[in-house]
Amino acid sequence: MSIETDAELQALRAAGRVVAEALRAMRRAVRPGVTTAELDRVGAKVFRRFGARSGPQLDYGFPGVTCISVNDEAVHGVPSGRRLRDGDLVKLDVTAELDGFYADACASVSVGRARADSVRLLATTRQAFENAVDVARAGMPLNAIGAVVEETVAASGHSVCNELMGHGIGRRIHEPPDVPNYYLAGVSHALTDGLVLTIEPIISAGTGAVRMGRDGWTVSTADGALAAHVEHTLVITRDRPLLLTV
Repeated sequence: MSIETDAELQALRAAGRVVAEALRAMRRAVRPGVTTAELDRVGAKVFRRFGARSGPQLDYGFPGVTCISVNDEAVHGVPSGRRLRDGDLVKLDVTAELDGFYADACASVSVGRARADSVRLLATTRQAFENAVDVARAGMPLNAIGAVVEETVAASGHSVCNELMGHGIGRRIHEPPDVPNYYLAGVSHALTDGLVLTIEPIISAGTGAVRMGRDGWTVSTADGALAAHVEHTLVITRDRPLLLTV
């Protein structure tokens, strides 16, 4: 969506606050031995407190309130009885709907003692996100986001998961435009003031190829390599974007 009124902006900020609070609570609960279902219940409790609903459940019938992906799982992991272990890399992807408005964010968190390869991958993913935010301004071509993510990731020796990307958001989880994490010449239209979208580098320590799991939801790296994911919902302006989910 593109914001046209201050009321819309405030409604999106409210949804973003729910997402940010749920992520903070879930991050605090990450530790060796906790199950992904237990982490999901932490997020669900925050949603209930604010009167928010799960975007993935509303729009797609997802079996969890939040998406929780571990190690080689890149996105859309289904909460379960799986227990986190020391050194795991867990992705907490939270989308809230509040009063008809959606916000979406993801944090990647090392469990217990972080592995060296996780630290490097997370640093790359976070840097790619920051570099993308720096170019996401009204008047810039949409593909400038993908170009800077791709350049940042290539310099690190990691790989973009090309099939997974950011998106417009607002009244539903996924709205136009798609926001690829690589340079795509045909996606050159200008970003506009007030456009609401997610920037979300999803980066692999391997080739970047992905596959769908047997559950029909979880997307993992095809080669079993670690994946990291950093995401926020933001509003394009003529200056630095407004981040709604921090």
